[in-house]
Amino acid sequence: MTGLLFALLALLFLLNTPIAIAIGAATTAAFLIKGDANMMLVAQRMYGGADSFPLMAVPLFMTAGVLMESGGISRRLVAFAESLVGWLPGGLAAVAIVSAMFFAGISGSAAADTAAVGAILIPAMVRNGYSRHYAGAVQAAAGSIGVIIPPSIPMIIFGVLTGASIGKLFAAGILPGLLIGFSLIVVALFIARRQGFTNRTPFAWSRVWRTGKRAILALGAPLLILGGILGGIFTATESAAVAVIYALVVGLAIYRELDLKSLPRLFINAGVTASVIMFIITQATVFSWFLTIEQIPQAIAGAVLGLTDNPLLLLLLVNCVLLVAGTFLETTAALILLVPVITPMLPALGIDIVQLGAIVVTNLAIGMLTPPLGICLIVSCGLSESPLTRISRSVLPFLAALLVNLLLITFWSPLTMWIPSMLD
Repeated sequence: MTGLLFALLALLFLLNTPIAIAIGAATTAAFLIKGDANMMLVAQRMYGGADSFPLMAVPLFMTAGVLMESGGISRRLVAFAESLVGWLPGGLAAVAIVSAMFFAGISGSAAADTAAVGAILIPAMVRNGYSRHYAGAVQAAAGSIGVIIPPSIPMIIFGVLTGASIGKLFAAGILPGLLIGFSLIVVALFIARRQGFTNRTPFAWSRVWRTGKRAILALGAPLLILGGILGGIFTATESAAVAVIYALVVGLAIYRELDLKSLPRLFINAGVTASVIMFIITQATVFSWFLTIEQIPQAIAGAVLGLTDNPLLLLLLVNCVLLVAGTFLETTAALILLVPVITPMLPALGIDIVQLGAIVVTNLAIGMLTPPLGICLIVSCGLSESPLTRISRSVLPFLAALLVNLLLITFWSPLTMWIPSMLD
């Protein structure tokens, strides 16, 4: 029965069936053929997959991101980032990365991060002599930080699946996110020197002060979100609701770049995007339930542990599996399909569940930069009007930097666990 399930799933993927429908159809077919499951119970499991208070943070963070992007926040963050690092050689590439790091503290989504910043900076880079495929590659790499720096929608889903503290998972992403951002800047500056991207914006403290004042409310959003969670003032879901209210107040009453007439359209856009993720979650919940009934996670974990009992080799093997899966699976689906398989191996891996969350999310962030289903690459292709093959080649140096950072996150636990340990 297990072989049939995975065969159906592979066939549907090959037929380019949408991921949620492929997972749901294959699992439902397996239950029908098995013949000992009530279909009403299957429907109840689907509903239960979405009926979760922590998961309410997903549509709320997406709504906050949409409101802040349309309310002029992303433009102010870009201007402030340019005043800070635009003077460097190839400064616009560094601006794209720093801006993405700022916006990552708001949206929780790599696709939203790539789109919000890329819509401004990819055209600007092209106008200043950068090739379209390089501009798209920089923005795709920068956008992947969106799921590592908190808040992070994949970390919320990981917390729901494993019972790990979402606040600690968010805290575990802070230092890795900063390290990855600075590593990408180093790579971008090295490439800029080699390719002659020397255009610079002169540095001036007056400009930093001016743009910083204009962006102060934009920068207040991630401070409010993280400060509230880490300070124990509110949960991740409550912080998402606060972020939506904050975005409405800033966009409508202070920046005044939002108007009441545009709100229904923005809410619908956020709702449609969030519904796709929630639909995948409902279908993947039933899939995970079937795996549990058939004791597949335990069998796979036992087979893997039979290969080696060395924690270092096990961690490398887990990373390899996640990297391959991230290349072919959408992030939410990969989390729900693979986390139940990996967590039984946690004692043998010798790491904390919070560090495992950081490792899993970083792997899947790297998957967002790899064809054929890397969402950041796809978004950047649309924004830069550059072929996927060209952008994929240009993104290779950034992928190398991300892989080095992944090894540090995997094998040097203080990088992920130092800040969470202070929350005990």
